[in-house]
Amino acid sequence: MIKQLQEWVEARDLDGELADWISRPSVSRTGEGMAEAAAHGLRLLRASGLEAREVETGGWPALVGTADGPGPHVLIYGHYDVQPAGPLELWTTPPFVPSIRDGRMYGRGTGDNKGQHLAQLLGLRALRDLTGGFPCRVTVLLDGEEEIGSPNLAAAVRQVGRPDLVIWSDGPVDDSGRSCVVLGVRGILMFELRARGANRPLHSGNWGGVAPNPAWSLVQLLATMRTAEGIVTVPGFADQVPPLSGGQLAALADLPVDVDATLRTIGATGMEPPTGIGFHERFARPTLTVNSLSCEDSGDHRAVIPDVAVARCEARLVGGQTPEQVADAIRRHIAEHAPDVEFVPGAAMAPSTTLPETPYTGTILQAVEDVLGQRPLLVPSLGGSLPMAVLSDELACPCYGVPLANADEANHAPDENLELDRFRRGIVAAATIQLALAAHS
Repeated sequence: MIKQLQEWVEARDLDGELADWISRPSVSRTGEGMAEAAAHGLRLLRASGLEAREVETGGWPALVGTADGPGPHVLIYGHYDVQPAGPLELWTTPPFVPSIRDGRMYGRGTGDNKGQHLAQLLGLRALRDLTGGFPCRVTVLLDGEEEIGSPNLAAAVRQVGRPDLVIWSDGPVDDSGRSCVVLGVRGILMFELRARGANRPLHSGNWGGVAPNPAWSLVQLLATMRTAEGIVTVPGFADQVPPLSGGQLAALADLPVDVDATLRTIGATGMEPPTGIGFHERFARPTLTVNSLSCEDSGDHRAVIPDVAVARCEARLVGGQTPEQVADAIRRHIAEHAPDVEFVPGAAMAPSTTLPETPYTGTILQAVEDVLGQRPLLVPSLGGSLPMAVLSDELACPCYGVPLANADEANHAPDENLELDRFRRGIVAAATIQLALAAHS
């Protein structure tokens, strides 16, 4: 069947279909082109043999397509919104005028995420054309707000029914170019710590040793939150994080990396403490990071005692943590150590974890290998954050990421691009996964 799928792809101008989709702006942050893009997204769902509808969420609508099949119920997640173009002068060609150079299509949304979910849709279309139907029951959910944090995704998810598993295609393959199956993503909690002193900046000679200095209060609070050895010391921060499973440890150990060479690319000579933890294992663990530390002194660094000091921070979260639980732990810690410091929570996203031991894992790995001829890497957790927890938690089912974009896709950046050969192979892989899941059942 793989050969038939490959021939189906080769016989059609699917690059043109991708270019047409990229040429339609869909910037959720500003609203540019969103209504027109939603209408076109519905046409793409219907062209793949799905019954399609808009789902109102309170924000930009989600697009949902459904079809029956004898196999397990598979939900395919993607998003039709894109990042703003950014400075136009940094693009070689206009961001919404797709162009092909050296086997790649350039344009905003090629890799993130229109090219990837279009490959999934075309895989379904190929199966319908070649077999007359679908091997699995399918729901496709295209989010209209992923690039602004998916604030209303849960409202859409509650209207699609519970699937047996979720498949999403987003982000790049491994830096080596080798394909991946991704089992989880870290969550995030962003927050500010604000310490206040006097009611205005004060002369550091006239008031030094008398007026309270909020910068020292803030630094001393931060020192109580993590040791020099890299251990987070906030009670309740990660108490419920389970140890990594045997399957997770084995998958992490199998991921390739040249640590020294990687560190040289960022001008570093060693990794952040704690020691004794492998490079990839660090992305499966929670972190507490200070993003910036400053005083409100207008940037002119006068000889003053500042009136306000601010630390902008984030916690990256893993399974066993929630943004609410971590925020409560930090609040309690501040109340004990520096009750005058203000905690200001910001954007948050929960983590998502699927264990390698989940029954569908081997089936998906084998299907991707059958198409590409090489065993994909199994990635227990991405370092970054995606709204997968809304799916894995709301639907209580395993979630599998199958990235179809090249490692240098430049998502969110000028000259975003997608290798067209990878796009075409992704179509075949998407269809093959559906066939394998039906056989698995």
